[in-house]
Amino acid sequence: MKVGVTGHPGVGKTTLVKRVLAAVPLRAGGMITEEIRKCGYRVGFLLRDVATGREGLLAHRHHCDGPEFGKYRLCLRDLEEIGAAAIERALEEAELIVIDEVGPMELKSPRFIAAVEKALACPKPLLVTVHRASNHHLAYRIRHEVDHLVRLTQSNREAKIQEVIQLFSRLSTPDPAAHRTCGKTP
Repeated sequence: MKVGVTGHPGVGKTTLVKRVLAAVPLRAGGMITEEIRKCGYRVGFLLRDVATGREGLLAHRHHCDGPEFGKYRLCLRDLEEIGAAAIERALEEAELIVIDEVGPMELKSPRFIAAVEKALACPKPLLVTVHRASNHHLAYRIRHEVDHLVRLTQSNREAKIQEVIQLFSRLSTPDPAAHRTCGKTP
């Protein structure tokens, strides 16, 4: 089962992912991104490997040296060495692959794109958040090819979180496909 979640920035996509991870008894792997706030202002985005807890920066106003993206500079090395690597490892080891999020910043990395494409092709369950309006071919594919696309809003957030938890809870006895590896090419 592949579930995509989309919605406006700040609507709660990452919160949904965290609540699903806390409620569903599947061994998860992949990555989460979160805002970094200082004195009430967003100054960057953190990356976290779901399985190991390893953290890095996706983008920051002051601490990254990659290409500019609006007011931020991307940390492509962390995106690839922590984010994409976490997805690649999840393809091998996890029962549930989590990717938060497939957005314009993340789509600057060819390694990240390749890892997400492998996750889409893999038979393992996938929970992926995707930018609501990106024209990138991969974001479009996710929005149109997942089994369930959740359009999250402020008014439906609690109901949709429970819906996604129920979808993945049905998989609490993993399909044998969840034990297969998907990341390596024979």
